[in-house]
Amino acid sequence: MSAPPARPPWTGEDPWGARGRPSAGRERPPAGPGQPPAGRARDRGRRRTTVLGVLGVVSVMFLGATFRLFVHPRRDSPAPVDAIVMFAGSPGRLEHAVSLAVAGYAPTLAVSVPTADDPCPPAIPNVEVICFAPDPVTTQGESRWVAAAAARYDWKSVLVITSTSQTTRARLRLGRCYSGQVLMSPVAPAKSMWPYMIAYEWAAMGKALIVQRDC
Repeated sequence: MSAPPARPPWTGEDPWGARGRPSAGRERPPAGPGQPPAGRARDRGRRRTTVLGVLGVVSVMFLGATFRLFVHPRRDSPAPVDAIVMFAGSPGRLEHAVSLAVAGYAPTLAVSVPTADDPCPPAIPNVEVICFAPDPVTTQGESRWVAAAAARYDWKSVLVITSTSQTTRARLRLGRCYSGQVLMSPVAPAKSMWPYMIAYEWAAMGKALIVQRDC
């Protein structure tokens, strides 16, 4: 019986690789014309998801701040004070201020009348009515007037009538000018005015926080 033929010596070369012939479909097909590589597409998808997530968080924070500052700000229950002060603005404030004065919450009612078209209320029994023109014709000017009048008439407390959206900014402005007790009794504006008033208040609040930081 003859011996089997000897194998040729192994040269270390394997034309099919260590695992043999590659199976069909193992190699990734090249990207078609106009299509980005898969890795680049994944990166773009991750960036888009991150951007959308950040925008979502910012939107939620913005809506929350808008609600807390302008739609549902901190308000106070009416209580006896030295003076009721009405800041000029949206309708409904004058009627609310007069009703509080008639109810006896203060011996003095001060009403801001920035222009000749702003009405000054008629005389109220047992209540001193003061109509004043703020300088400048802004919430800042009204706050400065309150501080000067408080020093003149010795007001230790005031009940301020504003719109709901203006309440937070008015409290901030008054706190910089007047050291006495401040109660805020806001009046809600008409529903159709909310978009404009919120946009206005964001701009005015930015001005009060960044540009005009004193009384």
